[in-house]
Amino acid sequence: MPVSEIAQGILLPFLGTSLGAAMVFVLRREIPPKVQKVLTGFAAGVMVAASFWSLLQPALDASEQMGRLSFVPAATGFMVGIGFLLLLDEMTPHTHMDLQDEGPRTGLRRTTKLVLAVTLHNIPEGMAVGVVYAGWLEGGQAVSQAAALALALGIAIQNFPEGAIVSMPLRAEGVSKARTFWYGVLSGAVEPVAALVTIMAASLVVPVLPYLLAFAAGAMMYVVVEELIPEMSEGAHTNVGTIAFSLGFVLMMVLDVALG
Repeated sequence: MPVSEIAQGILLPFLGTSLGAAMVFVLRREIPPKVQKVLTGFAAGVMVAASFWSLLQPALDASEQMGRLSFVPAATGFMVGIGFLLLLDEMTPHTHMDLQDEGPRTGLRRTTKLVLAVTLHNIPEGMAVGVVYAGWLEGGQAVSQAAALALALGIAIQNFPEGAIVSMPLRAEGVSKARTFWYGVLSGAVEPVAALVTIMAASLVVPVLPYLLAFAAGAMMYVVVEELIPEMSEGAHTNVGTIAFSLGFVLMMVLDVALG
């Protein structure tokens, strides 16, 4: 088993989150709303492009032997992924990433709920990386090492602004820089764990690879539609969020096509 390539792939997204969280040491106490919309829009664009080119397209390719029914695994997995994240969203006490939204309070501290929210959203990203690497390890024709690396790199890029978006609002609430940084790091630690568990179950993953690729795509799209797009489209400066979305989308598309 090519351990170094796998380690690189599953640790890249975690590194992106950690570097983003480290911005708390160099930025001001708060992220300006315009900058936050740019970061959110960019992350959303990367995730949408990754969902299609790195996950849904390989799912369709892996099912092409089914002929006109080749859409079934992709459609089924996608909807199950949406439903899974919807269920987790309902069952897990958390708050949305925008700390300006006061909303109903629960017994959990606000900082704890924010970290839970981002940790929850990082699970499908870790699973997505694990699924593509499992497919590559088992010799799946739909997934290459370069394509798996492209997905890991793309998620790492979008995790950088996400790490900053997590850490800076916590800092604005008075949490120390060190604690804020570690909150951000811990929120991303679930990604390599989810990826590793998925890879270890490779023998079980490959027979249903198209379904799992689409499942990861659905879960990621849920995060984009439920969290990122509303945040980048709220209030003023919505146009910069849209432009950043386009840039993130194109960057991920280029990475996937060039490396895949």
